[in-house]
Amino acid sequence: MTVLHALWLPILLSSVFVFLASFALNAILPWHKHDYAKVPEEDRVMEALRPFGLQPGDYMLPRCGSEERKSPEFAEKLKKGPVVIFTVAPNGSLAMGTSLALWFVYLIVVGCFAAYVSFHALPVGAACRQVCRFAGVTSFLAYAAALWQMSIWYRRSWKTTFKFTIDGLIYAGVTAATFGWLWPR
Repeated sequence: MTVLHALWLPILLSSVFVFLASFALNAILPWHKHDYAKVPEEDRVMEALRPFGLQPGDYMLPRCGSEERKSPEFAEKLKKGPVVIFTVAPNGSLAMGTSLALWFVYLIVVGCFAAYVSFHALPVGAACRQVCRFAGVTSFLAYAAALWQMSIWYRRSWKTTFKFTIDGLIYAGVTAATFGWLWPR
């Protein structure tokens, strides 16, 4: 019996349950309402950036090559600021359909990893507590710990990262409970 064959139901249901939990955290509760601050004089900043024709992607200001890193000119740019790391999205509406579909695929992938680790660590008929431990820790690492590097390296607000870590803990709990409930007996 393969992992996916034995655990397709907890993988799929945990994905649905986490999808619903994420909807509640992001659309119903005001938990993430202030994750991103509004730029002062937003219209002027947008108008100033428009002529540069920035393509969708990730950018850093100031940005230097490795040989420029220690130059006095680059140090002055950093000192003068602003120091900015930003993502440019495609122009147009913020349609959620593709993002929601990709999020659901991601939830299934996390469920597959939780199933893989749990299935190889535990026997059929394992106690619910053991299943919850393995599925919960595995899914927590995917949902939350992977986000910490954004605050470490790219200066994302630790407050925002902490809130996403709480989300990840909730998602991991939902995943763990689903696997514990539907673990093969």
